[in-house]
Amino acid sequence: MPPNNQAVAPADAPAGPSRLLSSLAVLLAVLMVILDMTIVNVALPDMMGTLGATPDQITWVLTSYIVAEAIVIPMSGFLAERFGRKRVLTVSVAGFVVSSMLCGQSHSLMQMVIFRLLQGAFGASVVPLSQATMVDSFEPEKRGKAMAIWGIGVLLGPIMGPTVGGFITDHLGWQWVFYVNLPIGIINLLLIAAYIKATPHSGSPIDWLGAALLAIGVGSLQMLLDRGNSEGWFASQMIVSLALLSFACLTWFAVRSFNRPDAILKLNLLRDRNLATSTFLIMAFGVGMLSTIALQPLFLEHLLGYPASTAGLVMAPRGIAVAIGMVVVATLIQHIDSRWLVFVGLTLSAAGTYVTTTYNLDVDRFWIIAPSIVQGIGMGMIFVPLSTLAYQTLPKNASDQAASIFNIARTIGGSLGIAIGATVLTRATHENLQTLSAGINPYNPALHMWLNSTGLSPTDPRAMQILGYELTRQSTMIGFIEAFGFVTLSFLLLIPFVLLLRQTGAASPFGDVGKH
Repeated sequence: MPPNNQAVAPADAPAGPSRLLSSLAVLLAVLMVILDMTIVNVALPDMMGTLGATPDQITWVLTSYIVAEAIVIPMSGFLAERFGRKRVLTVSVAGFVVSSMLCGQSHSLMQMVIFRLLQGAFGASVVPLSQATMVDSFEPEKRGKAMAIWGIGVLLGPIMGPTVGGFITDHLGWQWVFYVNLPIGIINLLLIAAYIKATPHSGSPIDWLGAALLAIGVGSLQMLLDRGNSEGWFASQMIVSLALLSFACLTWFAVRSFNRPDAILKLNLLRDRNLATSTFLIMAFGVGMLSTIALQPLFLEHLLGYPASTAGLVMAPRGIAVAIGMVVVATLIQHIDSRWLVFVGLTLSAAGTYVTTTYNLDVDRFWIIAPSIVQGIGMGMIFVPLSTLAYQTLPKNASDQAASIFNIARTIGGSLGIAIGATVLTRATHENLQTLSAGINPYNPALHMWLNSTGLSPTDPRAMQILGYELTRQSTMIGFIEAFGFVTLSFLLLIPFVLLLRQTGAASPFGDVGKH
């Protein structure tokens, strides 16, 4: 159904304790699912020994989850319309918990990959449908608070995942990374049963060909992004094939489905300017946010030599700052134009990230934590307004489908950010290693100064070994600086697009831009 320009207040929204407990149910579900995307990363080295996998093979534990999630997210709106939102949420959480237990019981890589596929497929609908639940549970003027509650799970999950995962793996074993979902899931199911209201559902027809095209297209795209850097991108026949398959299927799906009443994903909702712009911005924001989350643990642990637990503690303040940013925005969003909040958030995120481009191998811990706090506050200020504006001019019955569109864009943006960040780091490191190595010759006075400072001579066999190690560290440091520069630029380039959003209600510092 095409959107209109009037926001509909949820007349049947829960109130008081019921609203609080339904919000808690949603928050727990989102946090459990999102946390599981990154909490496993830290446990991969331990899994390798138990499952008998190589470093390249073990990455399929991550790929399988991500691909399954990306395929099912766009179908969440249809599933809610067909079976009812509460029923889909219940099955999703229950299936996620059961597959988590099976993951913990895995004794081979094949078993783990299969159970991670199930885990990703069951967990996929939780995020969009929980967002739709929060949108429908709060009046339009209180949706900023609703999106702040929901956003805590979405943003804190990936940020705190490495910290929590490192602690659990070190003290309990990698299996408990999955077993920890059992008590949380049981509490979550009880809350959903008691406090999430059932929504109407219908046996509307479905375009099965469109559904197949969407699943193949999104799955191929996600696989491409996840494996691209390790496979050498378009030097790999597999990546080329995935790119062509994804492009063909998604183009065919978009042309076929845009105005079809039985389309599994209602793309005609993107005629609403706020949803279309917010969807684009959340995808592009995901590029910068997930790049940062993926790069910083590598920088701290593999380059600076921080233990996993220490690295987790150093990264934790950003998670706290994200929560602070959300709380601040939740109180301001009723009084200040949301676009102004997004603008300030992007500026803070860019400023905090820019400081990381000045790092060197002797960077002080203060200069790691302080910019991450600035960056975290900015991220919190971006996420809540975008999530609120996306639904501001949509009718209530479009919430499930809009959430599917919004969240598949967020997921793909995050995957794109991780892929680009890893590629910039890898290629910049390689290029700089070649450049620095070219300057190593017996006639370079800098080489002799370095040898004198270390007490080594050009004929000492240890000299070349130590020099090679140092060149690798220096070139990797430059690679991280260039990758952090890409993240900074990604935030800055988003600022002009804020003008395309349309605000209803609060006075706008942007004038009438975007109101037509």
